[in-house]
Amino acid sequence: QVQLLESGGGLVQPGGSLRLSCAASTTLFSIYAMYWYRQAPGKQREMVAAISSGGSTNYAGSVKGRFTISRDNAKNTMSLQMNSLKPEDTAVYYCKVGGYWGQGTQVTVSS
Repeated sequence: QVQLLESGGGLVQPGGSLRLSCAASTTLFSIYAMYWYRQAPGKQREMVAAISSGGSTNYAGSVKGRFTISRDNAKNTMSLQMNSLKPEDTAVYYCKVGGYWGQGTQVTVSS
């Protein structure tokens, strides 16, 4: 069974930056696309960013130009660099690989 562990969440002021990481427990990680999702209170979970096994990326319109997704297949890790954060980015962020989800990490953007 695949285990995914997110880290890097926290409280940041508007305009600040955070870097989220997701570590996978399997070497099969490298053959799958990986995703970051987020869920804000009272809202549906939405896809934020995706990266294919070959490194192609895709972003939600609301984060394009501010967030950057990357992966390191040798280390079985994925990251999400978040810059110019806004209060509306506040949510629990989840990584997803195949049918597996991490436990989530809270990101709060507030002054």
